[in-house]
Amino acid sequence: MNRPARSLATLVLLLAAFAPSLSHADGTMAARTLTASDKARIAGFDASRSKAIDEAKSGGIAADVKVLDAVLAGAPQPILGTDIRGDYRCRTVKLGGTLPLTVYGWFKCRIDEDDLGYRLVKTTGSQRFTGHFIDDSEKRLLFYGAGHYGDEQPRRYKADADRDMVGFLVKAGPKRYRLELPAPKFESTFDIIELERK
Repeated sequence: MNRPARSLATLVLLLAAFAPSLSHADGTMAARTLTASDKARIAGFDASRSKAIDEAKSGGIAADVKVLDAVLAGAPQPILGTDIRGDYRCRTVKLGGTLPLTVYGWFKCRIDEDDLGYRLVKTTGSQRFTGHFIDDSEKRLLFYGAGHYGDEQPRRYKADADRDMVGFLVKAGPKRYRLELPAPKFESTFDIIELERK
C-alpha cells in the first residue's frame, strides 16, 4: 500500500472509532441465541399479549383500565436510527395472572451504553432489572435482561433462568417507549414497562 492510501485507511479507521453510536443496538455478542425458554416466550408473544389485555380490561378496575389504555396508545414508530440514550421515568403495568391488572408508580430508569451496546437499567425501587438490546426490525428492538432486588447486585442474562426477562421495546411517541414482556416467570401473564424520556 502506498503512503496516500495508507493515510486514507488510517483516517477511515479513526472516524469509525469515534463516530457516535446513534442507531444500532449492538447487544448481539452475549445473546445472539436466546435460551430455549425465552425463544418460546418470544414465539408466543402475540398470544400472550392478547390474552393478557383481555384479562386486564375485563377484570381490572376502571381507573387502572384507563391507565392501560393510555399506556397502549401510540402505534410503534421507527426506532432504528434513534438515539435512545438518556434518563427516563418508568412504571410497570402487570396484566393477567394473579390479578387482572396492577399499575405501579413511577420509578427511574436509564439507557446508556456498555461493551454490549445499549443498556436499560431500572435504578430505583425494590424490584429492578438490567438488560440489553438486539436490533429486531425497523420498529422494535429485542430486549434481554434479568431482574434483581434493590439490595442485590445486578444479574446477567442466563445466570438464573427464574430472573431472565425477554421482550420488545417499541417507540410509542416522541418521548414515550413501551418495553413489552411476555409470560413473566411470576405473577402476571404479560408486563408492560412504560418509559417517558425526561
